Amino acid sequence: MIDTHTHIYLEEFDADRTEVMQRALDSGVRHMLLPNVDLTTIEPMHRLHDAFSHCTSMAMGFHPTEVNSDYRAALASVERQFASHPYVAVGEIGIDLYWDKTFVKEQLEAFDTQCHWAVEMNLPIIVHCREALEQVLQVFDHFSGPLPRGVFHSFTGTPDDVAAIRRRGDFYFGINGIVTFKKSTLPAILPVIGIDRLLLETDSPYLAPVPNRGKRNESANIPHIAACIASHLGMSAGEVSEATDANAHALFGIG
Repeated sequence: MIDTHTHIYLEEFDADRTEVMQRALDSGVRHMLLPNVDLTTIEPMHRLHDAFSHCTSMAMGFHPTEVNSDYRAALASVERQFASHPYVAVGEIGIDLYWDKTFVKEQLEAFDTQCHWAVEMNLPIIVHCREALEQVLQVFDHFSGPLPRGVFHSFTGTPDDVAAIRRRGDFYFGINGIVTFKKSTLPAILPVIGIDRLLLETDSPYLAPVPNRGKRNESANIPHIAACIASHLGMSAGEVSEATDANAHALFGIG
């Protein structure tokens, strides 16, 4: 199993990071993709990757909730990272209108800029889209040239959203612990997406799946997510793992 989106380098894991990594490996998670958040997370992400280079990969990007009036300087610093470290994707990037709508214009511009980086470097994108699909699709529809491939991380949309995204380009959909929640609408969306377009993720330390909902999330919880997806698609957990591993390899070249 591959966790395609985990932030184990964050301070929430400072007290037991090595144990968290070992629990993930012991649970059957053989690879973890670490997406960046902002300028302060680059160094701790690198440290974790250096310590566990055999089972981690990194993505570099600037998270939409961190975009403000001075975003261009931050983007310049982030872009310089690509010259000195290996990354398998540009991310986590996108648009978030849930927390704050102050810098909508700047978020649109930052997202567009980073999508162009992905094209130039032939890398996929990891898209954070929260209450902002219309704006994300707006960037796509006005994009100069072919769009990069990528994944819509923590996807919770509708069948119409899936269709709209797929019309624009070559995208996968990251499914995390939300699929296990009692009132989640995700189980009904899984057949619409199809197993050939699903990726497993935790978004640790957030969104822990049942039976650990409400606790700090970690990559060791991936088996709960795989089992839930399997039950809703009439597959075995092993079949889900095999298919989503293949998807992760096809998109990111990992695993």
